[in-house]
Amino acid sequence: MAERPVAIVTGASRGIGKGIAKELASLGYDLVINHFDFTAEGQPDESKAAKTQKEIKELGAACEVLRGNVDSAEDRGSLVALAKSKFGRCDMLVNNAGVAPSKRMDILEGTVESFERVMGINLKGPYFLTQRVANWMIEQKQRHPERALRIVNTGSISAYTSSPGRGEYCLSKAAIGMMTALYADRLAEYGIGVFEIRPGIIATDMTSVVKDKYDKLIAEGVTPIKRWGQPEDIGRAVGAIAEGRLDFSTGQVINVDGGFHLRRL
Repeated sequence: MAERPVAIVTGASRGIGKGIAKELASLGYDLVINHFDFTAEGQPDESKAAKTQKEIKELGAACEVLRGNVDSAEDRGSLVALAKSKFGRCDMLVNNAGVAPSKRMDILEGTVESFERVMGINLKGPYFLTQRVANWMIEQKQRHPERALRIVNTGSISAYTSSPGRGEYCLSKAAIGMMTALYADRLAEYGIGVFEIRPGIIATDMTSVVKDKYDKLIAEGVTPIKRWGQPEDIGRAVGAIAEGRLDFSTGQVINVDGGFHLRRL
């Protein structure tokens, strides 16, 4: 049984997930990180995950890595089984893994295949991984009532911002908001807090393909704070939750978006 708290972070080999994982490592958490990376040629890629693992270990934390698709029940089970076998505990689950459509398409032309892929990874995966981990957390809480157990979901400003060229992504992130509320309600009796972090325009691989567009929008003031968000900005918000600073605020949505949510005129 590990003495240090343990966090499972999905989609943590790069981008926002990496920023979260490194922040948690700096706060004394050991990590189990999941990824599902591919090379440009479509081959499985372990390089980014290995680099992230090395950086986490340099922070003094233990770190286990598992490749897997959160849309797969088998892979979700393997992820939880790894945490159980290596550490025997999970104090925090961060549902961060997510994808954009492979190709942006107008909602009048979007395909079932794209819809099912995005919703499977962005919603079904987190929903059922949370179910599995939450039941384990309830067992842990009964044996160790002093432990603070928390779940964090990575949402998006796309939960309320229309992008008809990627409707399935917007729908998946809107649903994450309700998923957070549902689990926060259900798990409150066990003292397990559930939160949503809602990033804005963050510098990641996902947004790199529209960098010029967002550079222009930010310069024109689409966000009151005129800069790109960084993965570390999201990491610090999750860190505040991990430190227990928001334990009386279960179900809360934390906007990390440079003020975009202000919707100013």
